[in-house]
Amino acid sequence: MQRDLRIASVVNVFVLAVGAPALAEVKLPAVIGNNMVLQRGGTGKGGETPEAAGESTGRGAKVPAKINFEAANKSLRCIAKDLKFTEGPVWLPDKKCLLFSDIPADTIYSWTKDGGLKVFRRPSHQSNGNILDLTGRLLTCEHGSRTLTRTEKDGKVTTLASSYKGKKLNSPNDLAVKSDGTIWFTDPPYGLRGKKSEQPANYVFRLDPGKAEPVAVVDDMDRPNGVCFSPDEKYLYVANSGKAHHVRRFAVKADNTLDKGKVFVTIDPGGPDGMRVDSSGRLYSTAGNGVQVFSPEGKLLGVIRTPKGAANCTFGGPAGTTLFITARDSVWAADLAPR
Repeated sequence: MQRDLRIASVVNVFVLAVGAPALAEVKLPAVIGNNMVLQRGGTGKGGETPEAAGESTGRGAKVPAKINFEAANKSLRCIAKDLKFTEGPVWLPDKKCLLFSDIPADTIYSWTKDGGLKVFRRPSHQSNGNILDLTGRLLTCEHGSRTLTRTEKDGKVTTLASSYKGKKLNSPNDLAVKSDGTIWFTDPPYGLRGKKSEQPANYVFRLDPGKAEPVAVVDDMDRPNGVCFSPDEKYLYVANSGKAHHVRRFAVKADNTLDKGKVFVTIDPGGPDGMRVDSSGRLYSTAGNGVQVFSPEGKLLGVIRTPKGAANCTFGGPAGTTLFITARDSVWAADLAPR
């Protein structure tokens, strides 16, 4: 199933084609340190290599063996503000730009150092998590449509998953891509907004290549949220943003099923949301005070502190060592290696 979501612009009016044409005036929020320019939104076209896609998942991020947290915190700067609730950051290496969702604004924005902030997609169907697949196509969890989608090279959007055992998904939240092409995503009820859940549990799913229905791999978590793999893909980390406020680590078996998992770390203050793992196996979990960084053994190494609680993060920038953080109504960047 495909829908046309290519974006065009005329001065400050965007024409959005989603079935039937519709007009919407664009009012962009403030951007720090950049001029806003209204222009055509991106279509998701790209020529990213699998290595580039791996960089956006975090597993390819070549962060120094020892992080200087004092220097990283001093480098922290706000790149966008006056938004509503930001989520799902992903770096596009060939475009040298950051994409991120603003869920209540029903928008995916793009940001570049020189060009500032632009609308990439509106409406976004209350998009949340974003990531690249192995060929650089954008994968998106959509709350509003209750689907997992993929943006093709020509800009069209394909629905990859919308139901499980004949019933609608809850509201796909965040996702990770394994090197075999499988897509792993969480499905808590956060985006239902009063709609009744049709699923008996809040699952973590695995979608196999070419399949239209996912496979449930975890069924006993209160609010599964952020998800990412260890560099060797032997472990899957899943954030529980419900009452437990912890991150569980599951061993990945040869047949892509999981063991029962165990608590890896408990997040305080706040709870875990989006996460990333760097090439050294360190876990970056969002929290109430920013992004908490843990060793592969679960020891807290340091914190990249944001003024408001962080919701998600990703690696990017020219060297892949900039940590981009979505934090409530703003987006931040911190350097994990000297520039």
